[in-house]
Amino acid sequence: MQQFNLEFFLIAAPAVIFAGISKGGFGSGVAFVSAAILALVIEPGEALAIMLPLLMLIDLVTLRPYWGAWSFADAKVLIVGGVPGIALGALLFQVVDADIFRLMIGAVSLVFVLWSILPTHILAGDHKPHWPDWIGVLLGSVAGFTSFVAHAGGPPAAIFLLSRPTRKTQYQATTVLVFWVLNIVKFFCYSWLGMMSLNSGLAAILLAPFALVGAYFGVYAHRLIPEKLFFRLAFVLLSLTGIKLIYDGLSGLTQAGT
Repeated sequence: MQQFNLEFFLIAAPAVIFAGISKGGFGSGVAFVSAAILALVIEPGEALAIMLPLLMLIDLVTLRPYWGAWSFADAKVLIVGGVPGIALGALLFQVVDADIFRLMIGAVSLVFVLWSILPTHILAGDHKPHWPDWIGVLLGSVAGFTSFVAHAGGPPAAIFLLSRPTRKTQYQATTVLVFWVLNIVKFFCYSWLGMMSLNSGLAAILLAPFALVGAYFGVYAHRLIPEKLFFRLAFVLLSLTGIKLIYDGLSGLTQAGT
């Protein structure tokens, strides 16, 4: 377990706290930055394996404060699409190497930044799109796939939820319910693929207190911190992380091809 040294935990601890804050209070949209940061110092697959139990822990502790506030109908649509999306991610995971996943995580990071900036002008208007359930199923499938490969299912799910007449707390509660279910499905898939290990489990246990701190702070901050400030800071971090991962992935693929 040489790779899980002091330097690793100095990087991982704040990343996990950030995931807890995002999932606990701000719709889980940028929680995947934690896996992206870990993927800078360890293999992407191991970063995903470490983060999954921590995300499940955050899901568990945030279910109670948002219990019953969700839109079950919208959650059901996303879950119906999300499960086959996870299955597709599991199939592709067996044939794609680590550098491809670095590229995918990096690309998702940058796309999410663009996605978060551009719709603000559209969704701020009086006429938001109200997409039917079948589009929600498709977006749920994308959410399941990106959640499996990068813990990045938040953006596709949010696109659907933002098209619905939902309040902030109802939106947050719905994302908590959706990803609580999808992360349980992912755990079985990760285990089946052999991604979970004693080392990653021990790292997750050691990082669990930071996940709890982040989750509780996120729930508290949900009603206090302006979302614009939080996400503006997150966008900077996501952009830098995404660019670095894309660079690392391209470098690795170039070296492999020579």
